[in-house]
Amino acid sequence: MALDHDTMIDPPIENLLGKVDSKFTLVTLAARRARNINSYFNQLGEGLGHMIPPQVSSTAHKPLSMAFEEIAAEKIIWTEAPEPVEEVVVEEDPDAEAQAAADAAADVTG
Repeated sequence: MALDHDTMIDPPIENLLGKVDSKFTLVTLAARRARNINSYFNQLGEGLGHMIPPQVSSTAHKPLSMAFEEIAAEKIIWTEAPEPVEEVVVEEDPDAEAQAAADAAADVTG
């Protein structure tokens, strides 16, 4: 049973984990968004404007903290991962191997 107590992370990790399916997903989602926020602040003076600005007003000046706050405020929504694609197995024609061997032998002999 998890006890409610003060943590170093604001918003608390328990609230953040309720928004995604695993710790790995939380870290990946927050890291990607933090990279976008950092790029936004880096390109501000250039006038490019193709990055999405932070979606929450934050007292934190760190991109990762802003990303966590966006996840907690449900501004960044995680969707289910796509189903893995099944591998397609192509059966080789046994006659093709014999033909390739015969072609290679014909090239060597003459």
